[in-house]
Amino acid sequence: MSNQSSELLNQAINLASESIDSGGGPFGALVVRNGKVIATGSNMVTSSNDPTAHAEVMAIRKASAILGTFDLSGCEIYSSCEPCPMCLGAIYWAHIDKVFYAASKDDAREAGFDDRFIYDELELELADRKVPFVQNKQESAIKVFEKWKNKTDKTSY
Repeated sequence: MSNQSSELLNQAINLASESIDSGGGPFGALVVRNGKVIATGSNMVTSSNDPTAHAEVMAIRKASAILGTFDLSGCEIYSSCEPCPMCLGAIYWAHIDKVFYAASKDDAREAGFDDRFIYDELELELADRKVPFVQNKQESAIKVFEKWKNKTDKTSY
């Protein structure tokens, strides 16, 4: 790993520590393009009462606003910890090129942040999940997808 990558990870770790001091969780992240920090994020779940306010998601939201695009191709993310399933999904949806992280998901589990149950749930059939999934109105929803498919001036993502 380059010295710059190591320094950027140190910045993410420092954000995680500062997050604890300001009432958030112990996670920090940076979105970087061409070696320049575009946006930072720290965990604000408890301080904002938003369960999606994870460090990576916050950094992605800010970077997208700053760059004026939902496509963060050409960017990397530096995180104090291996991203959880939700953040991993956000990273893929944002088309981020590479993820650098410090602590592992096992390290996070040791600190009380265990995401294994989500991975386990994804392996189950819908009917066997802890949260019931009830499908209804499929035909109506499919009509909306047909409308989208037929839209000629859409922005695909």
